[in-house]
Amino acid sequence: MAKKLRVGILFGGRSGEHEVSLLSAASILKAIDRRKFDVVPIGITKEGRWLTAGDSNMLLEQGDAALAQKMRAGDPAATPGARVLHEGNSTLLAPEPGSQGPAGKAIDVVFPVLHGTFGEDGTIQGLFELAGIAYVGSGVLGSAAGMDKDAMKRLFAQAKLPLVKHVALLRPEWEKSPRKAVAQIEAALRYPVFVKPANLGSSVGISKVHNRKELAPALTLAAKYDRKLVIEQGVGGKRGRARELEVAVLGNDDPKASVVGEIIPGKEFYDYEAKYLSEGSVPVIPAKLTRAEEKQIRAMAVAAFRTCDLAGLARVDFLMEPDGKRRIYLNEVNTMPGFTQISMYPKLWQATGIGYRDLITRLIELSVERHQEKGRNAYSRQE
Repeated sequence: MAKKLRVGILFGGRSGEHEVSLLSAASILKAIDRRKFDVVPIGITKEGRWLTAGDSNMLLEQGDAALAQKMRAGDPAATPGARVLHEGNSTLLAPEPGSQGPAGKAIDVVFPVLHGTFGEDGTIQGLFELAGIAYVGSGVLGSAAGMDKDAMKRLFAQAKLPLVKHVALLRPEWEKSPRKAVAQIEAALRYPVFVKPANLGSSVGISKVHNRKELAPALTLAAKYDRKLVIEQGVGGKRGRARELEVAVLGNDDPKASVVGEIIPGKEFYDYEAKYLSEGSVPVIPAKLTRAEEKQIRAMAVAAFRTCDLAGLARVDFLMEPDGKRRIYLNEVNTMPGFTQISMYPKLWQATGIGYRDLITRLIELSVERHQEKGRNAYSRQE
């Protein structure tokens, strides 16, 4: 009988998508195949403290407030020394002693269900690389490129993938010369535009701007979340709302694309509230497209995946003009998309023929395959 892999499900973190991460992790922990994997939950608080398994479960089940109250109460099990797991490479990401297993028993694979900053941007991936541990998802370069919307668009442009017009702006440029920044945006783009932090996900900090009056508050909001801002031309202009299309990609060196899905937002666009809080948004899987359009979008999704040197998984998002021209634009890649059973990435694979539990298993297998491939590299000069 094959040895069970010990999988650490890593969640929480310091990003604005902390709560989304908890939802994704809870769903994975419930569905993962326990016949194949020993599972260890590893939580990270909003302050960046890594939790032992017991406190990780408390974070999932009762939330940050309950864990904070336990810490304030002086519970010995919640002291900083008990929470911090990374004591050096030999015990990095090891579970706590006791019921979860002996101290120092290594984790074979980490599934970092971390969305956004410090989890999806290459930083945590660098830690895994230093520790020499297999992990689900893209590497340092792919994760960083997939998080930075400005760098991502530069790569897409180099690959000649169709993009909407956009302007990149640094926060100091906006704060020191707001009139100049507004003039730069208005010279390049027409209203409506979308203002976004370059390095964030789940539509946090994003605004749709219809006129100059709305532009300054939108730039100020986005600047709260990142030093780099991206302003994009609204597809469809004032005539109508762009269709929002999504494809799930799975694989390493030979990635495959799912069927195409569409999100019909309950609000003016698919913002954080529409994604996670309101019930008005409607997913349509598969999207109503011609065969030629579906083929084009799936091919573009794979091309985007390869262009950013991604691995494991990604959701690739597109915009389609609402008029008769139906032009298709690549919007962005998401290297660790929402992963609850009702999130678009698993739902797209469900419609393509891979169920949720099997999808989790396949992602873990892909992480091991990539780790083994990387193990072929020589890191010192050989005679």
